Amino acid sequence: MTIRVLLADDQALLRGAFRMLIDAEDDMEVVGEASNGREAVEFARSTRPDLVLMDIRMPGGDGLAATTAICGDEELSGTRVLILTTFEIDEYIAQALRAGADGFLGKGAAPAELLAAIRTVAAGDALLSPAAARAMIDRFRAQPGPAAEPAADRLAVLTAREREVMALAATGLSNEEIAERIFVSPLTVRTHVHRAMSKLDVRDRAQLVALAYQCGLVPPGRPA
Repeated sequence: MTIRVLLADDQALLRGAFRMLIDAEDDMEVVGEASNGREAVEFARSTRPDLVLMDIRMPGGDGLAATTAICGDEELSGTRVLILTTFEIDEYIAQALRAGADGFLGKGAAPAELLAAIRTVAAGDALLSPAAARAMIDRFRAQPGPAAEPAADRLAVLTAREREVMALAATGLSNEEIAERIFVSPLTVRTHVHRAMSKLDVRDRAQLVALAYQCGLVPPGRPA
């Protein structure tokens, strides 16, 4: 199956580089290019891509507004959004996730990381880069709020392995990296993540990460 990708970035040079990289893969193709948020929404509706590689800061409607429009369109329910940006800061990440984005990756990522991210998000998984995960964790720690729920109460529904995978995911590790740590397949890790999300009634990986810290599953001082 070929992953159909729409590129949304105001820099033509970057779009050209991304097109060359993606079109060189046997399982991917670029189906369109947008130079601003408004075009991204229009092209998404006309091309129905599997994934939009979306920049945040663009003229003519930014990537956050475009992501909100795309993810809120029932006719585009099969289209997923991967945010690719220079600005991996907590406010952008939080806004992007609230808008419905399925992944967040910095433009400093290596080509292989970008291709892997596209495949991960297109397959239905959520993805946060380690830097994005750290920013979300720092944001969560800095926010005052109600006392955390006891881990034993909230996480009692999880198996020991699901807790282990949840804790590793909270450090920003990908499914592949977690699989290497605990000597299982990435598919097995994905299954554990999805089961944990379902049992804990959280929407995505970002919420799972926040909950891991809220419940004390990962010590606050542990590096991400």
